[in-house]
Amino acid sequence: MLTYLFEYLEKQYQLPGASLFQFSTFRAAMAILFSLIIATVYGKRVILFLQKQQVGETIRDLGLDGQKQKAGTPTMGGVIIIMSTLIPVLLFARLENIYIILLVFTMLWMGAIGFLDDYIKVFKKNKEGLKGRFKVLGQVVLGLIVGAVLYFHPEVTMRDHDETIITRAYTVEQVKGAEIKSTMTTVPFFKNNEFDYESLISWAGDGAKEYAWLLFIPIIILIVTAVSNGANLTDGIDGLAAGTSAIIVFTLGIFALVSGNIIFSDYLDIMYIPRVGELLVFITAFAGALIGFLWYNAFPAQVFMGDTGSLTIGGVIAVIAIIVRKELLIPVLCGIFFAESLSVMLQVGYFKYTKKKFGEGRRIFLMSPLHHHYQKKGYHESKIVTRFWIVGILLAIVTVVTLKIR
Repeated sequence: MLTYLFEYLEKQYQLPGASLFQFSTFRAAMAILFSLIIATVYGKRVILFLQKQQVGETIRDLGLDGQKQKAGTPTMGGVIIIMSTLIPVLLFARLENIYIILLVFTMLWMGAIGFLDDYIKVFKKNKEGLKGRFKVLGQVVLGLIVGAVLYFHPEVTMRDHDETIITRAYTVEQVKGAEIKSTMTTVPFFKNNEFDYESLISWAGDGAKEYAWLLFIPIIILIVTAVSNGANLTDGIDGLAAGTSAIIVFTLGIFALVSGNIIFSDYLDIMYIPRVGELLVFITAFAGALIGFLWYNAFPAQVFMGDTGSLTIGGVIAVIAIIVRKELLIPVLCGIFFAESLSVMLQVGYFKYTKKKFGEGRRIFLMSPLHHHYQKKGYHESKIVTRFWIVGILLAIVTVVTLKIR
């Protein structure tokens, strides 16, 4: 909104400094500043409101140290993250951008599913919350919409980079190469690191490429569902999900910056994605919201994000990664989410297998998800969270390094 206002004022009255709003980096800086202020200042008011409404967490007795003390801590704090992201985005982003529309929709959709789950837990006194099949259905519908938009929308393109001429003053003088519709994505660690989803169906003949969406959309559904559930499982101890997610989001911001800038993309020899630079405004607002929320969520937590936050975070991260065409990097970048999800699958699978074979279920971990295993081993949750953050930072560095290591 402010972007359009300042552009109008500049056009009408030659307002000094208004041209700054043409640059996504300036608006991104404003977005993170505003999101931090909203999350830290107004976040406290939201927490007090939740306390007044007695929106407290119901703790299941898992035999973990310090668990009982957390009973009654306000939950549904994910509304702080959503509010602190969307307000700066509405103020500073170009709202006609298809990627911004898609991310705002993703945040509202997943936020609604998570809010419904938390509402059932808190007000209906049902510890199970929204039934798992309905959560998965919501994630599948989101993946279906995201996949369809990214495949069919005419503004979702990439540049067929072909002789981009950049002057010594680092300005673009000439670009040869049209914007094309493509299902191309990035494959890390390989020299020719571009992979086209259409190649998965090309064996059926030239005409088969028209039906590539039959493979592309299910892959998007799988990614959205997996990352969203991974973030949900990671939200188990104070500050873990928020801190880990902030690291991931900052890294995706780097990819959005270089992929949406023709000079950077040309220098790094990566695909240039038109209009994706506008994502920087959303990403910085999102990162600021996560950090601001972490102010209150760090040990000892004054508020929990609940599924309102964790499902939203995972869904948004997945969609950003897909938009910047780095979804194949998710197992590395979101390695914490991946490890948490894998620990649950291994634990459940091994327990069922051993129960069927030996008549008694056995476990690989003391408890899953993985962070609870370390709690059972006697580590304080602050130490677990800090070490998970360190691992997350290392994984983020490895992910960024893949820009040139191939």
